[in-house]
Amino acid sequence: MEHHEAHAHHHTTSHEGHDAHEGHGHHGGHEGHAPGKASWSMAMKATLHCLTGCAIGEVLGMIIGTALGWGNAPTMVLAIALAFFFGYSLTLWAVVRAGLSLKAAVGVALAADTLSILVMEIVDNGVLLLVPGAMDAHLSDALFWGALAFAFLVAFLITTPVNKWMIGRGKGHAVVHRYHN
Repeated sequence: MEHHEAHAHHHTTSHEGHDAHEGHGHHGGHEGHAPGKASWSMAMKATLHCLTGCAIGEVLGMIIGTALGWGNAPTMVLAIALAFFFGYSLTLWAVVRAGLSLKAAVGVALAADTLSILVMEIVDNGVLLLVPGAMDAHLSDALFWGALAFAFLVAFLITTPVNKWMIGRGKGHAVVHRYHN
């Protein structure tokens, strides 16, 4: 009857290893913030990162749309599509470089940037639509570039707190942050 006790000892301890990834992502040097607290500089960096991608995409879209003689609506659609593409691409590049597989990186980029790019595009294009004559200005006009710069500035100011909130909740660029060395 002794083999009964042998069975009782057989619960595994393999689950204990689950906490191993706890310390991941708090590597020092981030101004010593408590976990879960996002610094403004971190949020601004994430927003600038996103804005860079969006700006490349939008300007490219506007140049292509203008070169092809498209109207405002299709040009704007192209600009927004390219803004998303480049916005995601920059994150993808950073995360893949940190050693993540492309499939996992796409998931991270979609999670990190969708809301950020969305807010940015809505604000940015909204401002362009509100600035009188901005949509009819040509690429050679100072008004066009001025309105675009203003739109990006407003988008940056609005998107930064969104990113800060997301990072604070462990979402958005907090996810990307884990993969930066």
